[in-house]
Amino acid sequence: MRAVGELLRDWRQRRRVSQLDLALDAGVSARHLSFLETGRSLPSREMLVLLAEQLEVPLRERNALLLAAGYAPIYRERGLDDPDFAAIRAAVQRILAGHEPFPAVAVDRHWNLVAMNAGVAPLLAGVDPSLLTPPVNVLRLSLHPAGLAPRIANLAQWREHLLSRLGRQIAESGDPVLASLRHELEAFPHEGDEAIDDGLASLAVPLQLKTEHGLLSFISTSMVFGGPRDIGLAELAIEAFLPADEATANALRP
Repeated sequence: MRAVGELLRDWRQRRRVSQLDLALDAGVSARHLSFLETGRSLPSREMLVLLAEQLEVPLRERNALLLAAGYAPIYRERGLDDPDFAAIRAAVQRILAGHEPFPAVAVDRHWNLVAMNAGVAPLLAGVDPSLLTPPVNVLRLSLHPAGLAPRIANLAQWREHLLSRLGRQIAESGDPVLASLRHELEAFPHEGDEAIDDGLASLAVPLQLKTEHGLLSFISTSMVFGGPRDIGLAELAIEAFLPADEATANALRP
């Protein structure tokens, strides 16, 4: 296991925060922080939690910092099916249902599908059933040649967007599962039509999907829970798709 001082220094450098600025924000001397990073001093549990908070270290990695310093982890990791998550499950379902008739999904940190609303199913016509066998990975589903890829009009553009986003997650977490997923996705064929200019190119990357209703164009948004104290909740995200034009909105409305 890497030393806690090395881990702290890595997180500070990832956040592009100087040692002096972090010391000021945390209310400690730069000298003391230097001693912590070089291993000359061991941080107290409270100091480690404070520094992790200042650096916005994800909860999973905060546990790793605590373990490296010899302390017990303080953040639990539970799935959405945990009995204590009844209120969270209900909130997620309300959010997903409230977004209908437009598609929305809830995913975990590896982009595995946790829940979806009724607006998603109609868009999955023609997808190979093997890709819909749990656990369903929504990135694989999107870019696999037997998934949505053949119907994504701007496949090259959408692929670049997803891989770039995944790359940022890997840089942030160092997660080997995400790195393996990216390697898999990069190997998929990705020849496709040129993106159709819908006026959004300078603002956001749309998802342009060829369907029986014609070309549907979406812009995506991502939502995470504020102030989580559980790793599972901290890593849960809701990906919602909004119609990018009136034609798409009208095609999906009952």
